[in-house]
Amino acid sequence: MNPKISITKLGITSLFIGFSLMSFSQTSDLLRIEYLNIPNSDSKNSIERFRAFFQLPLKIDEQNYIVVGGDYRTIHFDWQNLPFSTDEINSVQTLEATLGYVYKTEGDWIYAANGGLRLASNFAGKMVSDDYLYVGNVYAIRDRTKTPQEGSRPNRLILGLSYSTTPGRDYPLPIINYYREFHLNWTYTLGVPKTNIRYKFDKNNHVQAFVTLDNFFANIQKNKVVEGKLAENISMTTVLGGLGYEHYFTDHLLYYGYIAYTLSNDFRLRDNERNDIYTIDEQPTIYFRTGIKFKI
Repeated sequence: MNPKISITKLGITSLFIGFSLMSFSQTSDLLRIEYLNIPNSDSKNSIERFRAFFQLPLKIDEQNYIVVGGDYRTIHFDWQNLPFSTDEINSVQTLEATLGYVYKTEGDWIYAANGGLRLASNFAGKMVSDDYLYVGNVYAIRDRTKTPQEGSRPNRLILGLSYSTTPGRDYPLPIINYYREFHLNWTYTLGVPKTNIRYKFDKNNHVQAFVTLDNFFANIQKNKVVEGKLAENISMTTVLGGLGYEHYFTDHLLYYGYIAYTLSNDFRLRDNERNDIYTIDEQPTIYFRTGIKFKI
């Protein structure tokens, strides 16, 4: 007999669904629209990113859920004084679709896995095989936010592995995240990709200090010859620290804004063996990100 699938009712199963979604992207967001700007003051090579993201949980029964997800990003570059033509790498795009499964035990633990397809390219011509990336994740979540053990504050532990077919990375990356409420208005999170400490002024206004990672990767169709070497992809990885503000319009809808400084900046053209072809930027710079999200 096929189980009856119904869309989850917000508020009734918020505890379970919130952490089901977190198991896939370490976020309880159902919908997010955001804008990013990195204006590098030294090189003048600025980056703008627009992003739209959603996750839709579908209930099978009390212990089993399916989560459908989608993520679209378009990244624009304002190049200044590079020693080669940038006509075909003025922008890149990524489009990702995922399907996941979540199982909640009778106790504190939730187990989840998902997989999907990501397209990441400058899309200068027809699709090629290097534009396609496959992603997969597995997670175990111990959730004690609503029913902490006697004498313990509400807390949550996430352990997992994340894998993708990104060229030059033939191994899964570990994911660990520990969240704890240590005071009525204070919480902290330790882990990767984000560590933070958060304070709630009231129900509507929250602030945080954080250290986190941000990155992108995209194939370069038709490749580029730079200083006699072949550049096959473009990527950026940054480690940044900063401050954030959130304003809740309702329990689920909020505005957020972050200002940060990149502690480490690795923005390069590479070949498919991850050999550096050209360093675009490696100097620290200011980082801005803002948007609106709907969450559990």
